[in-house]
Amino acid sequence: MHYNIAMTLHIEISGQGPHLILLHGWAMHSGIFAPLLPSLEQHFRVHCVDLPGHGKSLHSHLALTYDAVWNELNQRIQAPYYIMGWSLGGLFALHGASNFPERCLGLIMQNASPCFVHRDDWRDGMPATIFSQFADDLQHQYTQTLHRFFMLEAQGSEHLRADLRLLQKTAFSYGEPDTRILCEGLYLLEKTDLRAALAKLSIPNLWIAGRRDRLINPDAMHSASQLSNGQFHLLSHGGHAPFLTEPKTITQHIVNFIRRP
Repeated sequence: MHYNIAMTLHIEISGQGPHLILLHGWAMHSGIFAPLLPSLEQHFRVHCVDLPGHGKSLHSHLALTYDAVWNELNQRIQAPYYIMGWSLGGLFALHGASNFPERCLGLIMQNASPCFVHRDDWRDGMPATIFSQFADDLQHQYTQTLHRFFMLEAQGSEHLRADLRLLQKTAFSYGEPDTRILCEGLYLLEKTDLRAALAKLSIPNLWIAGRRDRLINPDAMHSASQLSNGQFHLLSHGGHAPFLTEPKTITQHIVNFIRRP
């Protein structure tokens, strides 16, 4: 089952149980969660969202902004929900959880940080120049730049080649994301700092990191979990997208978190 309202957001729905919203990362779409869905569907009513300009929301009129996405999601999903955000999707997830605690039952941050870039008081972030350089490179070497980013995502995985193939295949399965929307996503990754929301977060939250992640330092996620009084799990063999090869492990962490006493 799916919602497919023209020019807004495409949302695929499957499974039964508590409502769980999945938000994907940069240059991807909800199809990246395909390996995770069979196990999640046994426990949850899963809402797989394609963010504006991505996947089946490729021609959405919505802006790739936190407010635009959450205004739409809260209109479309009336029941209380849990949110899981991966990478860039984690910023959207944290924004929703912190701004709509009356709707959100819990937050899962999958390989995501409240602040992706290095700052004087946040030393485990990435250099900001990485994102601006990717934005510049996209203008001249679109495909090569995306493949370089996918390689960063796949590095650290014990199944690097298989993960890389899946990332590349998924990214272009519904057409090429527009350079403009990709640059807008990079801008969010570079400029967003949601650390102030962590201490105010009033809902349960879980942070799942990969020890071998080359994009998100697990130490940054551990620090964030402490600031938000959340739970933290470190996957010893995980890279940036561990759900591709360890879907049952990720599902079990989510189930245990939601079924906590």
